[in-house]
Amino acid sequence: MEFLATRRCLKYICFFVFAVSCPSIKNILLLDSEGKRVAVKYFSDDWPTNSSKLAFEKFVFTKTLKTNARTEAEITLLENNIIIYKFAQDLHFFVTGSDDENEIVLASVLQGFFDAVTLLLRNNVDKREALENLDLILLCLDEIVDGGMILETNGPLIAEKVTSHTIDADSSLSEQTLTQAWATAREHLTRTLLK
Repeated sequence: MEFLATRRCLKYICFFVFAVSCPSIKNILLLDSEGKRVAVKYFSDDWPTNSSKLAFEKFVFTKTLKTNARTEAEITLLENNIIIYKFAQDLHFFVTGSDDENEIVLASVLQGFFDAVTLLLRNNVDKREALENLDLILLCLDEIVDGGMILETNGPLIAEKVTSHTIDADSSLSEQTLTQAWATAREHLTRTLLK
């Protein structure tokens, strides 16, 4: 009987230590140049309603708009949240953690997300391309964080996992290569027509 009680206590202590020591993410935001949602995912109950989430996104966007986070990620503390952010063309990437989270861990999540999106969008990181490939970006968010716990921060590995989900298992290798070639040709044609 004492063994079971001790084992149960040890189980709860291990859970508590893991929960306290494991870095967690409150949300990942991908906004456009006007502060509108492109892709967002919340892992915290700090914003229980959709209107509170939209208000937070607008607040973060307006507070970071005048910064120059194009070459390297920037960090800020807003409403007891650490926010790491980076801009690319007309997209704004944000990762939010609590004020006691490790900034380097949050920055690695942001960089992994940014790198994976860059690879998935074939270095054409803009709103139009992101909206056309929104399914890939949402899968990317699922590969990075689950329930606030960080799963992966390596951008190329995240992109590889996402693309492996989208490839049809029934199609042959030659068909997959042809499909990828068709997507690239379509992209080039679209670029030349829009010029």
